[in-house]
Amino acid sequence: MAKSVSCLYQNDEQLIEYIEKNELRHSSNVLVQVFSGSPEKQRISEVQNNLKRYLPNATVIGCTTAGEIFEGEVHDFQIVLSFTTFEQVELQSVLLHLDLFEDNSYLMGKSITTRITSPETKAIILFPTSFDVNVQELLQGLHEECPNVVLAGGIAGDNGEFEEAFVFTGDEMTSKGIVAVSLQGKDLVIENFTNFEWQEIGQSFQVTKSKGTTILEIDNKRPIHILRKFLGDTFIDGLPQSGVEFPFILEDNGSRVSVFITKLHKNGAIDVNRKVVEGKKLTFAYANMGEIINNSLTQLKRLAKKTPETIFVYNCMARKRFMSHFTGEEMKMLNTISPISGFFSYGEIFYKKGLTPQIIGHSLSYLAISETGVSKEMNINHFEYTYPVQLQTMITLTHLMQESQNEIRNLNDNILTSEQYYRSLFDNNTDFVYSTDLNGRFTSVNLAFENTFGYSRDEILGKPALRYINEDDILRVKSHFTRTLKGKEQHYNLEIPSKDGNIQLFQMKNIPITINDEVVGIYGIGRNITEQKKIEERIFQLAYFDQDTGLPNRLKLTEILEEMLYRAKKKKRMLAVLSLDLDRFKIINDSLGHYAGDSILRDIVDRLKSSLPSGSYLGRFGGDKFTLILTKEIQMESVMKMVETVQAEISKPIFYLNQEFFISASIGVSLFPNDGLDEHALLKNADIAMNRSKNQGGNRFTFFSTEMNEQAMNRLELESYLRKALVKNEFFLCYQPLVDLDSGRLYGSEALIRWNHPKLGLVSPADFIPLAEETGLIQEIGSWVLYTACKQNKKWQEKGLKDLSVSVNVSAEQFQKPDFLYDVKNALAESGLEPKCLTLELTESIMLRNIENSINTMKALQEIGVKVSIDDFGTGYSSLSYLRNLPINKLKIDRSFIHNLRNESSDIAIVKAIITMGYGLDIEVVAEGVETKEQIQLLKDMKCHYAQGFYIHKPLRVEQFEQGFYNQK
Repeated sequence: MAKSVSCLYQNDEQLIEYIEKNELRHSSNVLVQVFSGSPEKQRISEVQNNLKRYLPNATVIGCTTAGEIFEGEVHDFQIVLSFTTFEQVELQSVLLHLDLFEDNSYLMGKSITTRITSPETKAIILFPTSFDVNVQELLQGLHEECPNVVLAGGIAGDNGEFEEAFVFTGDEMTSKGIVAVSLQGKDLVIENFTNFEWQEIGQSFQVTKSKGTTILEIDNKRPIHILRKFLGDTFIDGLPQSGVEFPFILEDNGSRVSVFITKLHKNGAIDVNRKVVEGKKLTFAYANMGEIINNSLTQLKRLAKKTPETIFVYNCMARKRFMSHFTGEEMKMLNTISPISGFFSYGEIFYKKGLTPQIIGHSLSYLAISETGVSKEMNINHFEYTYPVQLQTMITLTHLMQESQNEIRNLNDNILTSEQYYRSLFDNNTDFVYSTDLNGRFTSVNLAFENTFGYSRDEILGKPALRYINEDDILRVKSHFTRTLKGKEQHYNLEIPSKDGNIQLFQMKNIPITINDEVVGIYGIGRNITEQKKIEERIFQLAYFDQDTGLPNRLKLTEILEEMLYRAKKKKRMLAVLSLDLDRFKIINDSLGHYAGDSILRDIVDRLKSSLPSGSYLGRFGGDKFTLILTKEIQMESVMKMVETVQAEISKPIFYLNQEFFISASIGVSLFPNDGLDEHALLKNADIAMNRSKNQGGNRFTFFSTEMNEQAMNRLELESYLRKALVKNEFFLCYQPLVDLDSGRLYGSEALIRWNHPKLGLVSPADFIPLAEETGLIQEIGSWVLYTACKQNKKWQEKGLKDLSVSVNVSAEQFQKPDFLYDVKNALAESGLEPKCLTLELTESIMLRNIENSINTMKALQEIGVKVSIDDFGTGYSSLSYLRNLPINKLKIDRSFIHNLRNESSDIAIVKAIITMGYGLDIEVVAEGVETKEQIQLLKDMKCHYAQGFYIHKPLRVEQFEQGFYNQK
């Protein structure tokens, strides 16, 4: 037989006296439930220690509460000890900490079953904490393992403070976990009951933004705005205690469960007692007190006939708050059936066989236990209740609210009938249909939408529609959405991926939803045109593209050329057309067959496509004839370079069936606007030029213009000579003297490269330096200039000019080389020249190309003693904003400012400003291009440091330079 007794704990003396009086020490199987209205850990620890001392073999579980039940009476801030002795029932308890399960409440629920259950387990009593534990997930995990075990209990409270609650055994305590005890025995009889009646009221709301148990937005608004509008400031001021009186009802997997507010954040968000996902519907609810009372009285009479031996009660703090009179009477009546013990909780466990357990509120739940199963006679007529006046008023108000809600439902039914006509069009449409709100979030989707994309309504409602399209289409779809909100119907095509990643093409229509002449959202309708588009593309492919290579055919490429010409004329740009014909390709077709010829052609096409720059269009005009259109940066040099690339790609060996083949091409080039103003003229002239190449033996290219062709040949010839000039020692250096304007003495020189070709004679640097930069030869040439200049300057120092310095120009390609600093150090080491005697001249464009890297390199040069100078200052991006941050020693005023330097010229102000700036930044200033005595005098008057130019001396060969400084000595 199960027998329960209870006491109000005071101290250890009172406890030992109570234990002795009730002979609890002699019981081998005792369940002690501790219900503490005191949340003080020290006080709870005192109870734990005393129970361990006086009842060391007892099974102890307990929690802090929001009210205690003792001998049928309701108490607050007391500690109630309930002792239940069993004859046959076995008890097993456990305390689990949530953090040991990585905050996974579901796993913690599963763990309970492995620790304290067996095949004979009939019931489990659970006391969880709710602030961190997701009790609903915990119940799900536990129920999956033990679907036939009765679950009972309630969530620990803290007297309505909603800050921190504790659960404990005789040894442990936690504020973030659960304590549980299992009851097992073959003769154990369990009766459980949960009494709750909710009445929904008002409209439903949609959770539009949430995270775990925090609701951030309801109907796209902060929850506080919804609460203030419907429940008022008094309700808000009373949170979280008032939250138990008017909870939300949540529709979740076919069940209706209560959701209580546990915390109001400063930003207007709320925490609730269970996880709520976005898209779910919430409705305000109130307790139907009349139904609750009637159900309770009926259940009391039913339970009295079964006469259990003991009853464990887990009641809701909300019932104690707003149904205090009935709650007290209910506990007294229940206590007349059997001794009761229990507490008021923050949520009660609802268990019914065949259903998933739920954590609910505003409920009374109990676990009635018997070991003998013997019933006794009992008078059930005394289970009556007389409503007090205050409660009668509340029940009347409840009835009024219920009838009002019924009237609203009737109105809604009429609306639903009308809506069904609309739903038939919406749901039965074979095209997918959806609607969104003004923020583009889904508010409805039809069945065709779900079938097309694989998303259920619950997955997608409340989510932004833009989340489900490709990122590249977002701006375009936003634009159509904005126009629709302005009342304009929109039509467009859109590729949309389904849930499994399959991408289909849809013809879209957006229609504004207008209510009272105001747009409140949009309807979207999508028709799948994927197969239709494939057929159209196949027809287009056959009409406009070569089937063997996939390249545009003559018709398509002519259209492309026409479009490119229109753009070129509009922007006044050049355009090039190349006609390509493979030389003697007929031999391959005749010897290997056309299948092999087509395979080789595809190989050549793949090579060409991989080497073409952007803005290029390659087409096949049939057989072995191709046409190439070039549209970007068309200059003679770039076109020739592209022609060379094409010829090089075609001439690479081709392997087919273990045979090696070599192919060449004849190419003709026509240029817009020189060689034609329309597509037909340009194609014709490119063909003429190609035929000239073929007639001259093939494997060559020809420009349609004789003049341009000659120019191209000259450039090719010059490039060929340039590649050999360094090896043949055709370069030499001249040195232009630099003088100190204050003393008039020679202080250094600028090394200038010259090229003396045996056939062409002296070639201007203006002709070969750009070519050297384009071909990459400038790096090798620049290294030679640097080494030669350093070596020569060292020789002159050894001949008597000890302080003589030399300036060397550095190209962009040379300066940006990763090993440029190494080249400088090597040149200094091999020549023996001191770093301070070397000045490297850089243009502003070089330094600003990669400013961070440039500054690092310049600093490194200065650290070894080399000086850095800005060349051609004033012609680039000159400004103090960057100049003051550059590590430089000198700047050279560009000759364009010195050329017109006279007393009455405006250039004098510019030059003076540059010199003044140089003094301000502690930078030496050099004037280049000095040609008159007047310019020298003006520069002296402005205190310019140094000068060079034809007035001082033109660039000199080594022998002439030496003669000059001997004369100076």
